[in-house]
Amino acid sequence: AVQRGFELACDYLLTRDEPIVVKAAGLAKGKGVFVCDDPAHAVRTVERLMIENILGEAGQTVVVEERLTGREASVLALVDGRTIYLLECARDYKRINDGDEGPNTGGMGAYSAAGLLPDGLLHQIEEQVFVPIVDALSLHESPYCGVLYAGLMLTPGGPKVLEFNARFGDPETQPILMRLRSDLLDALEATVDGRLDQITLEWDPRPAVCVVMASRGYPDAVQDGFDIRGLEEAAGAEGGSPDDLFVFHAGTKHVAGRGPVTSGGRVLGVTALGDSIDAARRRAYAAVSRISFDGAHYRGDIAAT
Repeated sequence: AVQRGFELACDYLLTRDEPIVVKAAGLAKGKGVFVCDDPAHAVRTVERLMIENILGEAGQTVVVEERLTGREASVLALVDGRTIYLLECARDYKRINDGDEGPNTGGMGAYSAAGLLPDGLLHQIEEQVFVPIVDALSLHESPYCGVLYAGLMLTPGGPKVLEFNARFGDPETQPILMRLRSDLLDALEATVDGRLDQITLEWDPRPAVCVVMASRGYPDAVQDGFDIRGLEEAAGAEGGSPDDLFVFHAGTKHVAGRGPVTSGGRVLGVTALGDSIDAARRRAYAAVSRISFDGAHYRGDIAAT
């Protein structure tokens, strides 16, 4: 249900007797979803959005939805208007703290592994999620060309869509690209040219794990400008090939005479390949342990559960 206005939203929420999800209708950089345990919690959330304006104009209209339970998964596809090419899938971790505690964020880490979702389930997702939306856009004379991201909840009743994004997902893309052996540019050009049915992407069978290092205070206001140390030392963590570890920069900038400094909430995405999920985790966290900046925060359970 879409609700505009604080009083109307509260009246509606107080008619519910089950756990609720409140979403800011505007763009909120991945921080506009609030999982509420009961209607009273939801009312307080709407008050923060509409009265306290914690997300500005983005929170002045809210969407109230049923709270779903199950495992989350992120499935990305290249779409050229006709052909849908599913990429390797990933799982991300939205909450700020270990054990999925604390507020939602844009994502505190992710991992991608072969067989993360069974082939039968992937086929179901393609047929029930991607094909209908791509067909509907074509019927409305707005054929979609680009990356289509589906955030899903895998419920006992089947996959349910939490969100669509017309872009790569962050931080899911980092481990997915670490596993991509084919040239990304060739795949993107095939998407633009309508040739996706003519390509085959090759993937590294090894899992990849990404751990996000964030600034103190994220997902709320943060302070910028802290020196980032240890990036070169991180490359040698846990041995292995240097090509199996990559530090993706996000909230950073270069300052002359100092080097990289923090400049945003999510600062780095430390991503590693390994022969197993556990091996990839160990290397990613070994690299994280060598990187430091004032107020650095990261989860310690990415890909552990």
